[in-house]
Amino acid sequence: MKKIASHAIVAVLVFAGTVAVMRSQQAGTHRLPQFENEDVKVWKSVVYSGAPLTMHRHDHPRVIIALKGGTMKIVEETGGSEEHAWETGHAYWLPANPPGTQHADVNAGKDPIEVMVVELEKEH
Repeated sequence: MKKIASHAIVAVLVFAGTVAVMRSQQAGTHRLPQFENEDVKVWKSVVYSGAPLTMHRHDHPRVIIALKGGTMKIVEETGGSEEHAWETGHAYWLPANPPGTQHADVNAGKDPIEVMVVELEKEH
């Protein structure tokens, strides 16, 4: 009986640890892959205020669908920046990034911004 109880306690602790890790991942800026094939790559990004996405680039054009809108500041590695006001429920076109450039996505507001990104993998 003690052995069963100790296994149950271990299982509960492992489950609690897993839930804590999942919550910590949900609480910070992150990307969640949704779908990918040879034509498109789709992911959901959640960007929290004060927690920008790291420097990256997009070799292909993409559509952004604002699930929860806000103002996203796109900061180029050269120091330049531009702001995009994304309204909830609207879609926006973003071209591929120029060769050799990178940028970071910074939430310029207080509330999290959630977007679905559909990146076209082929140039037509």
